[in-house]
Amino acid sequence: MPTTATETTAGNETTGVAGITIQDPRTGEVLWTVPEAGPQAVNDAVDVARRAAPGWAATAPAERGAALRAAAKALDAAAQELAGLNASETGRPEEEALAGIAAAVSTLEQYAELGPVHRGHSLRGARLASDYTVAEPRGVAVLLTPWNDPVAVACGLIGAALVTGNAVIHKPSERCPRLGEALGEVLAPAFPAGVFLTLSGGADVGAALSEAEVDVIAHVGSSASGARIAGAGALTGAHVIRENGGNDPLLVDRDVDPVWAAEQAAIGAFSNSGQICTAVERIYVHKDVAAEFCKALEAEAALRNANGTVAPLVDLRMRDAVHAHVAEAVAQGARPVEGGALPDGPGSFYPATVLLNCTDAMQVMTEETFGPVAPVQVVDTFDDGLRLASSGKYGLAATVLSSNIAHIQQAVATLPVGTVKVNAVFGGAPGGAAQPRGGSGAGFGYGPELLDEFTQVKVVHIAAPPAPGDGVELAGSAEVDQP
Repeated sequence: MPTTATETTAGNETTGVAGITIQDPRTGEVLWTVPEAGPQAVNDAVDVARRAAPGWAATAPAERGAALRAAAKALDAAAQELAGLNASETGRPEEEALAGIAAAVSTLEQYAELGPVHRGHSLRGARLASDYTVAEPRGVAVLLTPWNDPVAVACGLIGAALVTGNAVIHKPSERCPRLGEALGEVLAPAFPAGVFLTLSGGADVGAALSEAEVDVIAHVGSSASGARIAGAGALTGAHVIRENGGNDPLLVDRDVDPVWAAEQAAIGAFSNSGQICTAVERIYVHKDVAAEFCKALEAEAALRNANGTVAPLVDLRMRDAVHAHVAEAVAQGARPVEGGALPDGPGSFYPATVLLNCTDAMQVMTEETFGPVAPVQVVDTFDDGLRLASSGKYGLAATVLSSNIAHIQQAVATLPVGTVKVNAVFGGAPGGAAQPRGGSGAGFGYGPELLDEFTQVKVVHIAAPPAPGDGVELAGSAEVDQP
């Protein structure tokens, strides 16, 4: 997803403390200014978390799970308030914000159950020895989370980090700082003092936390920010988990219903105004169904624009970035058949946009646009589409619409992404955990495997002591393979 640099930072006239000013994405009205953490606050938070970490690590896993269930209950009770803040700061429709919070509650409940049964392995050693592995918390975890689904994404990382015994410092996106603070106020009382902390701030605060002496950093955000964080982790020794930008392709085969395929494309490209990490960012459609598909996709976009269901983008900076991609594509020969123009009026609205005649030389096809834009490139064969869909620096997800099992299997084997979706742009069984590739990040960002990311494995070998008169050699010691 795109970078999340501070929207507006200004000195407070009475205190001199820097702050983040938020405007309503619908009206442009200034809503509030939230104080931003300074360098000393970052240092203090790391110190507090470091002191709290050993006690929390020593807490029984079942007790940690119980605390997480209490946090889930508190979150559920505060859902309406948090959804209102989400809608105010990011423009997300309140019903969608509520759905995201419901998903967050469910995620916390799942990790409350998974954490206590997160186990090591019994190993085969000598008959009179015990060999096994244990998973231990890493220590202090920094979580840097985004604005596009701010509660659900944050709670996935928060839940996994806390239930495995880590102390957590959470920095929510500066595009929804009041929501991030409120989330911290809701969750923190469920845990001992110092175990869960929240810091507000922009890129400077995120950089300071990334460069601090912490043990694990989890980041969901832009690829550029993720690369800097990975570099910082390499210097400090922190374990880094990243889910970063994507340029997810949709490949439409010749044997599918083009109207249905257009419906899928519209859902993937226009949901949440295109501000989803795994949104459809580029479309390759077979020439045999291209005409009907493009006509139906244009109708899908026009319907959304006519009935006002496209919510505003998070802010004007995001809208400018989206429109720059569209304007460049049009200048290079793309044809906007719906949308593509900056609307009149207040706020950061941008219409659902369909671009035809796109080529792989355009940024709208090679970079993450992160807006309600559906760029279409017609291909002669499925192989041509698969080759183009497999290109580029990102590797988050891809979707294939086809009835040809050979083509489906070929796509699954070929696409260099963490997630392949066949005949559905969204969905999937619970518990799936993918590892993004290339510029899209590294490590498991969700699912049961996220518990492994927040822990480190220790191997234990316990040999029987020698019996009296047997000498000093320990039972089983001859079988130990030392490096």
